Amino acid sequence: MPQRRNKISARSFKQGKEFILKKAQDNNVRFIRLWFCDILGQLKSFAITVDELAEVMEEGSGFDGSAIEGFARHMESDMRAFPDPATFEILPWRPRENAVARMFADIRDVGGAPFVGDPRQCLKRNLKKAADLGYTFYVGPEIEFFYFQDSESTKTLDKGGYFDLTPLDGGSDLRRETVLTLEEMGIGVESSHHEVAPSQHEIDLRYTDALTMADNTITYRLVVKEIALKYGVYATFMPKPLKGKNGSGMHVHQSLFKGDQNIFFDRGDKHHLSKPAKHYIAGLLKHAAEISLVTNQWVNSYKRLIPGYEAPVHVSWAKCNGAALVRVPAYKAGRENSTRVELRSPDAACNPYLVFSVMLAAGLEGIKHGYELPDPVEQDLLEMTDTEKKKRGIDVLPRSLGEAVAIAEKSVFLKEALGDHICQSLIRNKKIEWNEYCAEITDYELEKYLPIL
Repeated sequence: MPQRRNKISARSFKQGKEFILKKAQDNNVRFIRLWFCDILGQLKSFAITVDELAEVMEEGSGFDGSAIEGFARHMESDMRAFPDPATFEILPWRPRENAVARMFADIRDVGGAPFVGDPRQCLKRNLKKAADLGYTFYVGPEIEFFYFQDSESTKTLDKGGYFDLTPLDGGSDLRRETVLTLEEMGIGVESSHHEVAPSQHEIDLRYTDALTMADNTITYRLVVKEIALKYGVYATFMPKPLKGKNGSGMHVHQSLFKGDQNIFFDRGDKHHLSKPAKHYIAGLLKHAAEISLVTNQWVNSYKRLIPGYEAPVHVSWAKCNGAALVRVPAYKAGRENSTRVELRSPDAACNPYLVFSVMLAAGLEGIKHGYELPDPVEQDLLEMTDTEKKKRGIDVLPRSLGEAVAIAEKSVFLKEALGDHICQSLIRNKKIEWNEYCAEITDYELEKYLPIL
């Protein structure tokens, strides 16, 4: 059974406010950092003192939105951050005396309306659409990352591989402290281990509702970096830092519930998938190319999405084929509520609020319109001919950020899922990134062409 969002015990906002103020006092909190993200998923923050907390919870705290990527232009830059009481947590890496807490904030405009450019609000809008249909959306990401000796190089800490233990796993102590820190902040962890590439690691967060998980994912990435910094090393979520090695993905397991029932499960189906589950998967497949700008938003993201490194390239689904874009983990008797689908394209440097938004929106489109699910593809996709793939209707994901931008620009679905403000801001930002990249002269070009041309 998925873990539900950890609500504060108060029944109303007023009681929640009093609960948080007492908790701050009991823990000697002097500063509260208000956290929010720009459209790229980069964590932003400013601090208030505990003396200001009561007023800020009622009135919000003002800041300049024009300084945040994708938020606002200079002539409409005034924004207010309203802390979410359910997200109050002490930062364990800060001193306990005069402690520091964090609260995620929802961004509103000066009139008090939810700001359309806030990624957290975007996810809330999509979750409300699901809730209006009676659904609760649960997710569980597997988030990979690398440890390097510093931020100036890709010198690894070890030469370990999948599930290796010390001495091959040079990051086991860092991972252990990271897990303990996450749990101290109320974030459930299912497992952690060394990944396939040297100095690559994975920590899997415990399944919960999508809004909590998006907050947890942002927290996770900061905790990983903070613990690494403490030990004098550098942690990165860059999708593909090492040539010839696996990149860092964020495979996302997901399911829809009605009350306590997982609507994806059907005992009588040969795949144990209900009709809504099949339509949901079909929605993910149909809109996969359109959402690639969100699931894989960096130039470097597309260095990961190439054949031979366990990352998906083809738009297909399967139960056992690890190369498929969508995988359905095996059903276990007595674990019907664990039935889920896994989207394997997102990378670890995505904006989780937007990724969870477009995944849910794509799945709901599939359910709404009854998209038909093609047969699973368990064969080795790399050995199939182009003719075979075409016959089975197997498309490929975009091969570059430029291709993903071009597809996103034409997508009515993406604009609806993200809202016009976020969609256009993201496209504009990524066009700039792609044009800058295209203007670069790379080491590859100099090494290959300079000696012969």
